[in-house]
Amino acid sequence: MAKKESSFMNMVLTLLVVTIVAALALGGVYTVTKGPIAIAKRKKVEKAIGQVVPAFDTIMREYKLKPATATGKDSLTFFEAWKGGEKVGTAVKTYTDEGFGGKIWIMVGFDSDGTINNTAVLEHKETPGLGDKMDIKKSDFSKQFIGKNPKDFKLQVTKDGGDVDAITAATISSRAFCDAVKRGYEAFEKESKGKQE
Repeated sequence: MAKKESSFMNMVLTLLVVTIVAALALGGVYTVTKGPIAIAKRKKVEKAIGQVVPAFDTIMREYKLKPATATGKDSLTFFEAWKGGEKVGTAVKTYTDEGFGGKIWIMVGFDSDGTINNTAVLEHKETPGLGDKMDIKKSDFSKQFIGKNPKDFKLQVTKDGGDVDAITAATISSRAFCDAVKRGYEAFEKESKGKQE
């Protein structure tokens, strides 16, 4: 039996077939995993809301707003938590682009007067063992925000003249966390004043 010689056209056709099969497989995997990934992200958000606002029985409103400051392109998401017909707090999904590893998403819970009830880290790519200490599972860094009102608690690290003790060897991540909380607070304040007018 004679051995078939490889030609340029055979190689191109083989590469084309492999590319089409790979693209179809990738598209299929995306379609199959798209729903479960969205459900997992939603559950993570719901869990974070439960961590940052007082006990509630329903989320009455969920809406998006652009940041109050000029920086930042992404919208912030507000979740109004209610219990027994009374609003108990507002959770704000906020972010910063200032992290050492890029964008950081956190959830911040506010009482009606703007006092921070709690915070929860949703997503980050900070350095393990350093910047990732912003997460309550890794250190107590975020506890210093609980019960503080940004009207009189300066959301900057002490090195920059603020009231926040930075994570040792992770000042950039600490500044980024403060930036995200501040962005959420400013949007919350703007929204609260808008409702009062």
